[in-house]
Amino acid sequence: MPGSRPFVSLATDFGAAYTGICAGVVYSIAPGATVLVLSDEITPYAIAEGAMLLRQALPYFPVGVHVGIVDPGVGTRRRPVAVETGRGDVLVGPDNGLLVPAAEALGGVVRAHVLENAAYRLPSVSTSFHGRDVFSPAAAHIAVGVDVAELGPPAEPLPLDVPAPAVSPGELTAPILYTDRFGSLILNAGPDDLRAAFGPLAYGTPLELWVPGDAGRVTFEETFGAVAPGEPLVWVDSSGRLGLAVNQGSAADRFGLGEPGAVTLRPAG
Repeated sequence: MPGSRPFVSLATDFGAAYTGICAGVVYSIAPGATVLVLSDEITPYAIAEGAMLLRQALPYFPVGVHVGIVDPGVGTRRRPVAVETGRGDVLVGPDNGLLVPAAEALGGVVRAHVLENAAYRLPSVSTSFHGRDVFSPAAAHIAVGVDVAELGPPAEPLPLDVPAPAVSPGELTAPILYTDRFGSLILNAGPDDLRAAFGPLAYGTPLELWVPGDAGRVTFEETFGAVAPGEPLVWVDSSGRLGLAVNQGSAADRFGLGEPGAVTLRPAG
């Protein structure tokens, strides 16, 4: 990696202790590296949530090696991969779609390789802790200068498998990507989808909201504070995606929704 002090980040659904073990493995192989835990609190098994966190966060990080681990298929035939990006970063993790959105935000996928070379794993590989035994050692070796091609054969990484929004004049159905820690529902749709369905929308415009088993009104707003506490709103979150929130409350609880699921917006009658 460029610079005299390589940078490695970790984002997992492991919790602090197991993520700390991964950081220790990185330090043991690359003692000169700066190792940052981006998060050890991704919702367990929530691949889309982890993918969106990496996509949102990594462009603000130094060029480096970034480990992402949300891996419900650990120990199965799913592949462990290293993905080199156009910006020069290398993303390391399971080949389940987790890494691809971030790679696209970092200049696109340049090449990817399967982590098969035993020289860049720990001597003993468990069936349930590839974060420690496979991903962290690979990341550390890349950080100290090992070329990704040395890790194993080339691969085409799998895209993130999430439904696309359904857009038609006067209606937008947006799949739920994940629920954030405040209970806000982050949607797989953006401002362009909103404009395609409804044309230019001024803040404060009321919309009809339909979710399974419920319906009501919601307004499109710039800020949470534009509505009273306890009231719902649709807004554009800091990653540029639409979200359904409740000011000082939980939209997930209010509407009984989570991933997988979807919300539909229509003009208010």
